[in-house]
Parts: sequence; structure tokens; C-alpha cells
Amino acid sequence: MMKTTPEHNERIRTMKFFSVYPHYVSKVEKKGRTKEELHQVITWLTGFDDAKIEEMIDRKATFEAFFKEANLNPNAELIKGVICGYRIEEIENELTKQCRYLDKLVDELAKGKKMEKILRSN
Repeated sequence: MMKTTPEHNERIRTMKFFSVYPHYVSKVEKKGRTKEELHQVITWLTGFDDAKIEEMIDRKATFEAFFKEANLNPNAELIKGVICGYRIEEIENELTKQCRYLDKLVDELAKGKKMEKILRSN
């Protein structure tokens, strides 16, 4: 299993969703994708609708709170590969793994993958 350090996991736990969200938006928009598509990806992973995503931003929720309230898609475990130097399927810390799921989906969106591939719907 890929070991993340306790310090790394703590940094992920306390990181604020609202502070990372604008980077997600600019990353996908720079590559010709839309905020709506980003929300579609976030909704698929978390079960959050647009109002809930906005609430998380307004509340300045940490990633810990964000994923605690999420209803993670059962197909999330199909998200594999390397993101931020870590092989997702080998990350032991559950919250860190969930954050990397989101990072990977945003990355795939920005790279122009088809939505049905991103959403693991064959």
C-alpha cells in the first residue's frame, strides 16, 4: 500500500473545499470544459446537487466535512491511476483517497475525456 504521511493526511483533512474549488473551475475552463460539467462530476462522486456544492463553499467546509456529508458513488472505487504522485488504489487513508478521487475526476475532465468515461458508466 502507498503510505501517505500523517502530516499529509492532516493537511488534506483540514484543507478547505472553497479554497480549492476555484482552482478546479479554472483548470477545467482553461481546457474548454464548463463549470456545469465540473458540477456534474462532483455530483456523480458525492451525490451533492448544485445547491449543496454552493452551501459547502459558503460554509467554508473542510474536505473532511465535505466528504463526511457526501454519499460517495459506489463506482468511485473504479477511479484508478496516479494523481499528485500517488496511486489512488493504494492510498490507505480513506479521506485522502476520496480527495484524490475528486482530483482525478477534475484532471480527466480537463484532459478532455468523454463524460461517460469520467463517470465510469461504460
